Amino acid sequence: MGIMIALPPIDQLVDFIPTVHYGDHTQVSPSSTAETRSGSAGSADSVQRSASGSPIGGALHLSSVLPAVTDALGAPVTTAVHHDPAALRQALGMPTASRALVVLVDGMGFWNLVDRVGHAPYLRGLLKDSANARPIATCAPSTTVAAMGTFGTGTCPGLTGMAGYTQLNPQTGQISQLIQFRNALKPDDLQREPTVFERLAARGVRATSVGLSKFANSPLTQASLHGSTYVKADRPAAIVQRTLESLREPGLTYLYLRDVDKVGHSLGWTGDEWGGALEHVDDMLGQISRQAPRGTLIVIVADHGMVNANPAQRIDVAQEPTLMQGVHLIGGEPRSLMLYLNDDAHPGDVAARWRERLGSHALIRTRDEALAQGLYGPVSEHVLPMLGQVSVCVNDGYTLVDSSTQTAVAMSLPSVHGSQTRMEMEIPCLIDVD
Repeated sequence: MGIMIALPPIDQLVDFIPTVHYGDHTQVSPSSTAETRSGSAGSADSVQRSASGSPIGGALHLSSVLPAVTDALGAPVTTAVHHDPAALRQALGMPTASRALVVLVDGMGFWNLVDRVGHAPYLRGLLKDSANARPIATCAPSTTVAAMGTFGTGTCPGLTGMAGYTQLNPQTGQISQLIQFRNALKPDDLQREPTVFERLAARGVRATSVGLSKFANSPLTQASLHGSTYVKADRPAAIVQRTLESLREPGLTYLYLRDVDKVGHSLGWTGDEWGGALEHVDDMLGQISRQAPRGTLIVIVADHGMVNANPAQRIDVAQEPTLMQGVHLIGGEPRSLMLYLNDDAHPGDVAARWRERLGSHALIRTRDEALAQGLYGPVSEHVLPMLGQVSVCVNDGYTLVDSSTQTAVAMSLPSVHGSQTRMEMEIPCLIDVD
């Protein structure tokens, strides 16, 4: 019999977890395992632990995946936050191999997958392996832009400058959007960390990315994947074929699949359509696994999980004068805001007002508190002005929207992510060797 994974109660999955730390560690002392409770800004600084009590974060983190894979390929790459790729590989349970495929399934959180695993026979089989039956952690905020930079560089949002769906552009003083890099810095000006792909390529190791044609030259691709050879593929059959063709040669192949996240945002992750999207992904990955050259290392991860938004728990900050007092601009996403303050506003006063209004449903930190707790990992000097003076995460089904800047559709997405809950922060790292 394989491993059976019990789904925790939903109230546990949508409550806050401790701040996840970066580094190569795999063990923590008993004194550093205190649980974060709702509304507490000062106790969110311990290394996160899974339901079984084993630590996650550190080596068990999205930022660890590519450095670990480079060690598996015999060309170990270190990064600004990971200095021992061999230790990462061992912690994640990866064998050595001459060729590897890393797949990132956007929006497929560990607990989303466990709950809907009946739609995914190939992935279900992988979860029966004890090495795969535990989550690893993603970055904070738990959103695609931040995660893609973290993944591609093997570092953290504090170094990549990719800290949210929207954030301040310090050159213009306005909010920028980082999916399309609207009103943003140029990718190489914002994201200055070398990617794992370019460092592999510089050592003569093949590094290939397979993805949709529309993303080939996008700013987000440039920021997080530069150094790889991009192979365009739009239809499912072509995606499978181009991936298999790439795997004929030793080296690294990366594949990005977006439909699970896209369907989750538009229709919700608990509906039939999301199950269908998961089936579609599972079918493609199963085909690749069956046809890949013998000895191929396959690693399947995600960038974040998803939670259902509760319309009754939607707060429109534009209609809350007390919350907006002292706030000049708002960045982030509905589950995780960054507040940029007026020059005469004090971060502690603003944080206090938000704590009083939101109570146990929010985890609120000033920027100094967030930096002290390592929320964004190490932070570069040029990144610091991009981070809000106050950060706000919410739990349960809460969302924070702004009717003065957002459309009705944007404010009413059925499933969302970005916050510091188990559902959003815990992602799969499934390893298969053909």
